Amino acid sequence: MDLTAITTVLERMRGKGSDSAVISHGTTTSYDELCSNIEVWKRRLGDYRIGQGSIVAVYGDYDRETIAVFFALMELRAIAVPLTPTIKPEIPGFLEIAQAQFMIVVEPSGEWSCESLSADSTPPLIERFLPQQHPGLIVFTSGSTGKPKGILHDGERVMQKFVTERPGWRTILFLLMDHFGGMNTLYGTFAYGGVALCPDQRSPDTVCALIEKGQATLLPTTPTFLNLIIASGAWRKYDLTSLRLITYGTELMNESTLSKVREIFPNVTVKQTYGLSEIGVVRSKSDTSDSVWVKIGGQGFDTRIVDGLLWIKSEANMVGYLNADSPFDEDGWLCTGDRVEQKGEHVRFLGRETEAINVGGQKLFPAEVEEVLLSDENVAEAAVYGIPHPVLGKAVAARVTLLEIEDEKPLLRRLKMTCKERLQKYKVPMKIKVVEPSDQYSERFKKLRKVEQ
Repeated sequence: MDLTAITTVLERMRGKGSDSAVISHGTTTSYDELCSNIEVWKRRLGDYRIGQGSIVAVYGDYDRETIAVFFALMELRAIAVPLTPTIKPEIPGFLEIAQAQFMIVVEPSGEWSCESLSADSTPPLIERFLPQQHPGLIVFTSGSTGKPKGILHDGERVMQKFVTERPGWRTILFLLMDHFGGMNTLYGTFAYGGVALCPDQRSPDTVCALIEKGQATLLPTTPTFLNLIIASGAWRKYDLTSLRLITYGTELMNESTLSKVREIFPNVTVKQTYGLSEIGVVRSKSDTSDSVWVKIGGQGFDTRIVDGLLWIKSEANMVGYLNADSPFDEDGWLCTGDRVEQKGEHVRFLGRETEAINVGGQKLFPAEVEEVLLSDENVAEAAVYGIPHPVLGKAVAARVTLLEIEDEKPLLRRLKMTCKERLQKYKVPMKIKVVEPSDQYSERFKKLRKVEQ
């Protein structure tokens, strides 16, 4: 089978010559050097008899070597399974779900190893996919609502959205490569002839320093990480004037944080993105940089709202789950589980249906309460969740992180008073706890709303 989209992108990359392609570990790699390295990796992989249909796990983080590995696997029509240190405890389970046959480990030093794994059998979904002779990509759901699911994507289908040439960006590769959003950023960076800036760590100071040194123009990130940049004051220490676009996704943005981002970066376009591992990243257009209202859809995507829930149909749908039934209906539509409010062509995300808190039969979403808590001048972050209640079933609780140390008694009185003034009674937190910043987010810099046991 022809790989039209992949061939187009790779030819475009080969035509960039001496232009910078990757900056990692303080070293700049040109497109010529990257393309040569892809050929080196194709030979290395061939030595291990890795080829069309091979299921290959790649462990590491973005740098010139891992990037070359992914493109080499793509050209060989193999199936890549990106893995990172943040999911180390889950890796044995992921390898079993994917039935990976090889494991490539790439160290930050550039050293690498390739181990042959004893897979029991090829998953039935992959058996049905192999006759297409397309490369594949396997990512996993977070497992926050149950056992993680392995998701198989058709690599050629994923790359089709990048065939139309667009301007390139100097992009911080912030989103981890073991989730679809991270790989989407990676592919888009090189498809458009941009520069991949690879952070050694994902702390506010490290990322801001890389923006300054690498003259980054695009930062794809999460609302939680933007809040950390603000709260830490890292934005004051570095020259971030090269930035032209900040995109945020993977979780809800509250209006308080968005307002602060706009104040700190007045000359930067701020854009909301949306996607799911099952359907890819949907084209989106924020109403304005100051607004959480967004238009989603466009070429290759159809959307509809049923009973307040967003449904999407995509030309880039996954091939399927490796270890679960298909979530699509007979016409190819997927219920995202996201509850939205609609205004003309735009929607505002209210929250995941699974995160709704039912207090005595009345439903609320955490974001509404978090917005009120974040309006306090000393609250840096807030996470709202449900706790068991003997009469109501669930009650509202919150964790807050402070900008400055403050005596808790007057703080909690003030926060509860603010909530009582601005929220209906059932939405007012019964319990508010002050915690450290690191207790508020996951290693993917997404807000944690888990209930304390």
